[in-house]
Amino acid sequence: MHMYDIIEKKKNGAVLSTDEINFVIQGYTDGTIPDYQMSALLMAICLQNMTVEETFALTKAMIESGETIDLSGIEGVKVDKHSTGGVGDTTSLVLGPLVASLGVPFAKMSGRGLGHTGGTLDKLESIPGLCIDMSKEQFIDNTNAIKIAICGQTGEVTPADKKIYALRDATATVNHKGLIASSIMSKKIAVGADALVLDVKVGSGAFMKTLEAATELSQLMVVLGEQFKRKTVAVITDMSEPLGRAVGNSVEVIEAIDTLQNKGPKDLKELVVVLAEKLLLLAGAYDNPEDARQGIEGALSDGSALSKFKEMVELQGGDGSYLDDTSKFELSPAFELKSDAAGYVQKIDALKVGEVAKNLGAGRETKESILDLGAGIYLHKKIGDRVEIGDVLATLYTKKDDVDTAKADLLQAYTIGTEKQDGSALILKVVDHVE
Repeated sequence: MHMYDIIEKKKNGAVLSTDEINFVIQGYTDGTIPDYQMSALLMAICLQNMTVEETFALTKAMIESGETIDLSGIEGVKVDKHSTGGVGDTTSLVLGPLVASLGVPFAKMSGRGLGHTGGTLDKLESIPGLCIDMSKEQFIDNTNAIKIAICGQTGEVTPADKKIYALRDATATVNHKGLIASSIMSKKIAVGADALVLDVKVGSGAFMKTLEAATELSQLMVVLGEQFKRKTVAVITDMSEPLGRAVGNSVEVIEAIDTLQNKGPKDLKELVVVLAEKLLLLAGAYDNPEDARQGIEGALSDGSALSKFKEMVELQGGDGSYLDDTSKFELSPAFELKSDAAGYVQKIDALKVGEVAKNLGAGRETKESILDLGAGIYLHKKIGDRVEIGDVLATLYTKKDDVDTAKADLLQAYTIGTEKQDGSALILKVVDHVE
């Protein structure tokens, strides 16, 4: 078997066999297949597409390229959540404690965030002392003890995906549904959750720009989940403006705490409630959506969801007093962005907001970048809000010198006009089974 022949075959639109895909993944992982040949194959895949069978074989090969994490020691139906990435997306920090407070084990292993802001792990490290590095045994013990643990990936999980993703990022082959689906699902299946909810973003601040593309990706991931015997539901959500009002690390943790106190942004709560309902039903904790919603509202109202988050923080070595008093979080120096126009906010370019947040120090350019956990943006005005000249649109938090450029860039993200426009629906579609 030769890589040249496999590239030629896919270039001509033929279907690759499981053996050929296994040969590629094994060879690229061990270094016998060079980057330039793998790049050529990735581009051929982007141009000629893959069948569901090819995507399944690719996902399976990437899972088998490294360790898999056996979480059978966790009691009950283990659930997890994955987002395809957005701006101002602190959902996991609310969702995890919420479902755990209702008795469903939330076992999440995450990677570091690249791009607009840090990932879930970076956000958690805004809380002093909190440790996201733990052994598999400790991860299982913590989840059994309090129904929740969130940590960094242990062991060498899906090393093929790590190498391939880095290459895709450098060769303009990221945005292909089969490659995205196999990347996401290989990681999630390798770490052993029984049920998975996928938050698939669509809009200006997401990989998927259209509902059609997001639906195709969702259907493919649900099919893969079912083929690997995982209960999987995809919720397609709008990312044409940032979710919530906070974009960053510490600022998002504060917003998560507010939401767990039932006083956070309406859109963030709406999304969390929908995702929690799906996980609770998949886990069999409730028989119907109405009872699940009642349980969710109760956990947010009576403080049990927030208490569960504090329990997790303290069990992982963090200072729980920060959850009692969010003013203890050290934010970077604050700068106000004021409106130069009157009217209504008609549009907020989510991607632009994310780029500004990254430039303020909240996100990574490369894996080696050091985050400023106190950097970020708080949006005081969102779509549909009335604005007068001089009103504060947003607060920027940064230690960087070039604040004026950041403010000018963020101002460009806002479109203000005379007509009031309602924001688009947040939950666009649910994909829970594919015939």
